[in-house]
Amino acid sequence: MAGPRVVIIGAGVVGAALAEEVSARGWTEVTVVDQGPLPATGGSSSHAPGLVFQTNSSKTMTELARYTVEKFCSLDVDGEPCFLQVGGLEVATGPERLAELRRRHGWITAWGIEARLLTPDECVERHPLVNRDRVLGGLLVPTDGLAKAVLAVEAQIRRATERGVRFLARHEVLDIRQDDGRVTGVVTDQGELAADIVVCCAGIWGPKIARMVGMNLPLTPLGHQLAWTGPVPALAGQTQEAVRPILRHQDADLYYRDRFDGFGIGYYGHRPMPITADEILSFDEADEMPSVLKFTEEDFAPAWAETQSLLPATQEAKIEEGINGLFSFTTDNFPLLGESPDVKGFWVAEAVWVTHSAGVGRAVAEWLVDGHCSSFDLHECDVNRFEPHQLSPEYVLARDCQNFVEVYDILHPLQPSGDPRPIRTSPFHPRQQEHGAFFLEANGWERPQWYEANASLVEGRSIPTPNDWAAQYWSPIVGAEAQVTRETVAMYDMTALKRLEVSGPGAAAFLEGLVTGKVAKSVGSVTYTLLLDHDGGIRSDITVARLSRDVFQVGANGNLDLDWFTRHLPADGTVQVRDITPGTCCIGLWGPLARKVLQPLTDEDFSADGLKYFRAKRAHVGSVPVTAMRLSYVGELGWELYTTADQGLKLWDTLWRAARPLGGIIAGRGAFNSLRLEKGYRSFGTDMTYEHDPYEAGVGFAVRPDKGDFVGRAALERRKADVRRKLTCLTVDDPRSVVMGKEPVYDGERAVGYVTSASYGYTIGKGIAYAWLPTELSAPGTTLHIGYFDRRIEAVVAEEPLFDPSMSRLRG
Repeated sequence: MAGPRVVIIGAGVVGAALAEEVSARGWTEVTVVDQGPLPATGGSSSHAPGLVFQTNSSKTMTELARYTVEKFCSLDVDGEPCFLQVGGLEVATGPERLAELRRRHGWITAWGIEARLLTPDECVERHPLVNRDRVLGGLLVPTDGLAKAVLAVEAQIRRATERGVRFLARHEVLDIRQDDGRVTGVVTDQGELAADIVVCCAGIWGPKIARMVGMNLPLTPLGHQLAWTGPVPALAGQTQEAVRPILRHQDADLYYRDRFDGFGIGYYGHRPMPITADEILSFDEADEMPSVLKFTEEDFAPAWAETQSLLPATQEAKIEEGINGLFSFTTDNFPLLGESPDVKGFWVAEAVWVTHSAGVGRAVAEWLVDGHCSSFDLHECDVNRFEPHQLSPEYVLARDCQNFVEVYDILHPLQPSGDPRPIRTSPFHPRQQEHGAFFLEANGWERPQWYEANASLVEGRSIPTPNDWAAQYWSPIVGAEAQVTRETVAMYDMTALKRLEVSGPGAAAFLEGLVTGKVAKSVGSVTYTLLLDHDGGIRSDITVARLSRDVFQVGANGNLDLDWFTRHLPADGTVQVRDITPGTCCIGLWGPLARKVLQPLTDEDFSADGLKYFRAKRAHVGSVPVTAMRLSYVGELGWELYTTADQGLKLWDTLWRAARPLGGIIAGRGAFNSLRLEKGYRSFGTDMTYEHDPYEAGVGFAVRPDKGDFVGRAALERRKADVRRKLTCLTVDDPRSVVMGKEPVYDGERAVGYVTSASYGYTIGKGIAYAWLPTELSAPGTTLHIGYFDRRIEAVVAEEPLFDPSMSRLRG
């Protein structure tokens, strides 16, 4: 036996996959428990219809699905395959959906999976029962198909069992033992199992299990309708379970699959049907299985009527059986993976559908065995990503139900979430409302995208209108605000950015061991630096300001940075980390006239020598105490000005009174994004993630080779010598051809990369798109094309930064 003692709770498609993957990596002292029988345990895996569509706007989710397809294709049970690779076909019945399929084709192509756009005739050729008069086109992914979930569970159980893994059926988990903040065992109704690591793969029961260690799991089980027809005469004699591609009719919230001479029909168009984990019956109490609720025919009536229209052959059939089957939904549609922040050794792999199950099994196995996941970028999936308000029961229920309703909706990249809103507002919110702010949401914060009060600024300016898709959640005011920022001065609300305080006598040494740059410098120093994972991948880019000998302020990207710092704290108590975001606020005061606004308001010297670039100091602006950092993510002279939340409004009013006579404005995030791309500033989570290293991402300057050891250093040294891709700046001449991100980039007919961030550069007069490309295609002057819906847009690799390469405006 090898490895620590591991207990996996749940033997569904995720638990079985994890057991198989972790045992393949040499950990064999593994026990899997489930309250139901094996291999059909009664959870969501036992009734899942099995449709696997790999297309997703998230590269990570597509890659998890791709691995699941590859693995399931290799599995069988006594010669019976676990995956029927019949392909996946999505059809459009309206022009908006047809455009959406072209966008989806861009995603799947960008992520490296073969896909084809089909004409109506080709759709019918692939699926002859489709009504030719109803469809305008389709998207075909040949490698999609049907997963036989229960068979896949059995196949992976067999593999894991051969390596020594134990599977215990009919064992209900009653409690999780822990001692001094670490798991020690699992209590079941048939005895106790000692454990060094416990992984909760309990699916719809996940919140109940996680609560045993005090963990709040933001997951809601929701009922989803699945019906089966009787024989369809047009399918008479079909002896194979599935011969036609799985089919999605997303305009009506429907999907379909073969089942010999009948069809399975899934429907998302009904009302949300949430249930709590505590309300789910046990296996013995349930009529069929715990995850199956009574079918409500009245909810399914519209689905059946629409089915008979899209698939006329079903008019000669009847619905013979149906269920309201429970599946897990989360507030952002991503799985919940990772270790509890409070109880060491307690892990979760939750809210995972069959589509991504084997990929998640591999990801979590790597994470457990190696200490990090090398195959997938999991920043979107980490269970510790949430802000505190995102764990409230009201928020979780509302967003999970909304995600059920929107599961097949066409969603714009900037489309804000619905209720509950507003949740978090900066102290400046009343003034922003007075100026007609158009708010979008960022981590629960109401963040202005532009201000209607600036509408008059558009007159006389050249602000090109983008294409119809990019023009949603856009206004020409965005362009005017960007241009005026470079002409005079603008105030930006930067409160939504995460702020951490790291303090204590060990703070400097602690940070030095985690970041790539030198931060143990003089008081007042500000350092742009990186957090790396153990494999050298970028976990975050941050700024670290030394405010006193033992106090540092960190400009972070989100709660995962707080979690990372917390997990690495020394046991001797010499370092403390706390989130100061809710109690503070920030105004970015930027533009060539910024000093003329600020200097008269303070006795401190804010000249170029009085506060140099990337330095910080405490001062008073009027009567308001601030921490001023000479930073600018729009590429202009200025400062980030921090104060406490109670004095934020006073700071805003003080600066605004001084800025107005100079032609100053308040500006929104739309202008900010355009300006930061003109300057070439990266955005973590969009431009670079865990899978990229600093040299690929163009931030190698943030790595100081002359400093001591830090997390990821050894791996980074190995990666430095083998850079095969680069984050590259592309420009587009056509102002109507503004792209939005995640589009494929082509060299001829070959897809070679994908766009990350994009915007129009209002002060350089070109469209800007950053993209990941092979190094051999990253040379300035290289002509490529971006796939955008049904178009190919010419783009040229450019030198960066596009604006002020001499840095004279920043350092003035």
